[in-house]
Amino acid sequence: MLSTDIRVLEAEPHFSWEAARTPLKFGGVVMDTALYCHVRVLVENRRGDRAEGWGAIFLADLWAWPHIRGGHKTAEALMRELAIEWCSRAALTDEFLHPVDLFHHREPQLMPAAADVCRSAGVEETMPRMAALISISPFDAAVHDAFGNVNRICTYAGYGPEFMSSDLSAWLGPTFAGRFIADYLQPLKPRVDAFHLVGGLDPLTAADLSTSRPPDNLPVTLEEWIEFERLHCLKVKLQGTDIDWDLHRLCEVVDITQQQHARLNIPEMWFTADPNEMCESPEYVVELLLRFWERCPRGYESLLYVEQPCERDLNRRRLDMRPIAELKPVIVDEALGSMEDLQLALELGYSGAALKSCKCQSEQLVMAAWLTEHGLPLAVQDLGNPGIALLHSAGLAGRLNTIRGVESNSRQFYPATNEPEQKVHPGAYRLTDGCIATDTLRGTGLGYRWDEIGRILS
Repeated sequence: MLSTDIRVLEAEPHFSWEAARTPLKFGGVVMDTALYCHVRVLVENRRGDRAEGWGAIFLADLWAWPHIRGGHKTAEALMRELAIEWCSRAALTDEFLHPVDLFHHREPQLMPAAADVCRSAGVEETMPRMAALISISPFDAAVHDAFGNVNRICTYAGYGPEFMSSDLSAWLGPTFAGRFIADYLQPLKPRVDAFHLVGGLDPLTAADLSTSRPPDNLPVTLEEWIEFERLHCLKVKLQGTDIDWDLHRLCEVVDITQQQHARLNIPEMWFTADPNEMCESPEYVVELLLRFWERCPRGYESLLYVEQPCERDLNRRRLDMRPIAELKPVIVDEALGSMEDLQLALELGYSGAALKSCKCQSEQLVMAAWLTEHGLPLAVQDLGNPGIALLHSAGLAGRLNTIRGVESNSRQFYPATNEPEQKVHPGAYRLTDGCIATDTLRGTGLGYRWDEIGRILS
């Protein structure tokens, strides 16, 4: 029993619909609005001290639950209802726990709660675990933030034996006895490489513009963004169903980047490729990579990894990723909802994992420790999240040994949503030399400095 353990007294969700500046195309869907969920919690530690904490995330059903028969609005409504239900149950226990222990204590209730929500709505389908995790992730983040606030520490200082009764063996087995999450964290980097997203509909040059520009004076084309923020890390969305289109897109992005870098004297460039599970088989990816190498060897050399090329249901066909991994690392993302999923992915030949704060801070920290201990690559991505959700993601990535930083695209697609936070954390939402500045993430909790932000929620 530690005096710093907490219990949740209140949990209150807030929702808003956010409109995209320009549509974001990934996989087979286009995202032009998103349901943004903030959660406020009030916690108490064993000393009787109380403090609030905040978390936020897009309830991105189009990514988490794309194939529901009832369609996008049904999935979105169910995820919203689960977020509400999870918060309503938060204060039902008087047990004092560390946030990671609290998550794992409540986690067995997650899928039953999701089933209850679907049943109450008359929906016969099962909510995917990924959609359920996203729904409760703002609550989980808020608990971690509140834990730091109530104990007057940076939350990341609270993952060692001084603040945790459980070591990693509680979730990862006896080989992790005596080891804590803190053993796998680094001091926060002051600058983190940011991956700019090249979406499936994004214009690369002025010649590609087919609509009027948004009235905000921000860049629109890839050429403009590279000059505006001196980008050097790009994540390229692929169709996964048209190999000629995908090859042309990769080569065109590389050519434009090289031209801009030569003009602007930017010394390095890095890419990742993401078909969002649209490829029918690993053979598609192997052929694409070999053709990419033949046509654009400099771009191929700069390609860090391929992300989730095939379906997220790993068990359905048990596709062998090893032929891809022999050419480039292949990273599991949409299929990764648990440690069991990670083990299966590695068995099938995946090289490493994409972590996201929307998969819950508590679980991602444990997973990061396992990946780091085994020397496996990990990436941190942000699901397009704005505001404090991006600050959370950047703070996580800045403390892990990631594959070159963190994905950041809300500055492209949801800049208006970032405005309250940008006043306090300008370097998080306007890149400098292609990097997110994390030096404004300070103080207690997750470093948001929420009281200074002044965001108004309904």
